[in-house]
Amino acid sequence: MPRITKVYTRTGDDGTTALGSGQRVSKDSLRIEAYGTVDELNSQIGVVLAAGAHESVAAALRTIQNELFHLGSDLCILEEDKKRLPAPKIEERHILALEKLMDRLSEELSPLENFILPGGTAGSAHLHVARTVCRRAERLVVALGREEAVGAFTVRYLNRLSDALFVMARHENHRRGIPDVLWNSRA
Repeated sequence: MPRITKVYTRTGDDGTTALGSGQRVSKDSLRIEAYGTVDELNSQIGVVLAAGAHESVAAALRTIQNELFHLGSDLCILEEDKKRLPAPKIEERHILALEKLMDRLSEELSPLENFILPGGTAGSAHLHVARTVCRRAERLVVALGREEAVGAFTVRYLNRLSDALFVMARHENHRRGIPDVLWNSRA
């Protein structure tokens, strides 16, 4: 666990930042973009929680926030350095837990018969924003994976998480008695 005595270090004033294993990279590198977007996603989930998400969703989101820190850790340490610098990472169990969560929440939902638009309750709308940030993080990690190695479960986790955020958005509306906002293809 890092002990932070000062928030500012001045080491990034030259446009670089340190990875978890100490290498300096440009702040606009794909790796930094990827885990920076994961951080943005985590912040967006914090907004959902602050908006007062239903407890059936909030409990899962608090767990996911910690998992997103695992994912940030997974992405900020190069694969070749992970043996010497063990840190939290995303594992298959995290993906299976998301699938189980979606199955549980979906039991209360009617089947989708149309595309839905983001909206309904504030919590649902915020979950849809989180879902789109998650998809962006996924695209960035896929692009990073074409250039250098990434954790074995990072892309699958983000893919499953975006689906889970969609289900949670629908569930949030359902628990609040608000219908899904349906897409009108003839509008």
